[in-house]
Amino acid sequence: MTAFENREFCPANENLTMQIASQVYGIQTAENAVCFTENGEQVYVTKRYDVKTDGSRLQQEDFASLAGITKDTHGGNYKYTALDYVGLAEIIKKYIPAWPIELVRYFDLILFNFVFANGDAHVKNFSVLQTSQGDYRLTPAYDLVNTLLHIPGGHIFALEKGLYPGWKKEFGVSGADFQTFGEMIGLDKTIVKNEIDRFCADYAETERLIGNSFLSDKLKEDYSVIYHTRINSFLKCR
Repeated sequence: MTAFENREFCPANENLTMQIASQVYGIQTAENAVCFTENGEQVYVTKRYDVKTDGSRLQQEDFASLAGITKDTHGGNYKYTALDYVGLAEIIKKYIPAWPIELVRYFDLILFNFVFANGDAHVKNFSVLQTSQGDYRLTPAYDLVNTLLHIPGGHIFALEKGLYPGWKKEFGVSGADFQTFGEMIGLDKTIVKNEIDRFCADYAETERLIGNSFLSDKLKEDYSVIYHTRINSFLKCR
């Protein structure tokens, strides 16, 4: 079993990563915060987005359910082994009427997960949510965590098949890989390039949020190093 380090800082990690997604990159996320127990332990809290003001619930389905992927059909590790990220984009096209818009949101989330080392973005961490009009859109992002703080040397991507068919993880990840991925899922190449450039930028606000987070000083430093290492990798083979 893989050792899980710094467990006590998981709430701070998730809160920080979610706040960076929202405040720096404009990614819609589930509202969240960190609270503390009487003995000082961190607790991550989040507001449900599928409950209306009258208490009724909007229908939500994760991508595993939509794709018919279960333990029985694809084995115990099905969340990680059944699809690549192009396959998840096909689910968006199938179930979301406004898929051209939602594909950009999806692409940005995959970029974000790479830059901030979320190595657990498996098929159940993507979902659709029913709107008040009865159709569907992507849910706000949830479960965004820098997994390298807890599992050093962990996976680049949660899905074992990677970004797209034929992607070779042994060659690392570059901007060219994301350009190929974006065009492969159906985005205009100019949109793809612009979004990659946006995620290549080094934002001072990111450092401010890291510095103000509830991580330890050592983990703040590690988080920053991971962030800069990942954005620098985009500059390879552009």
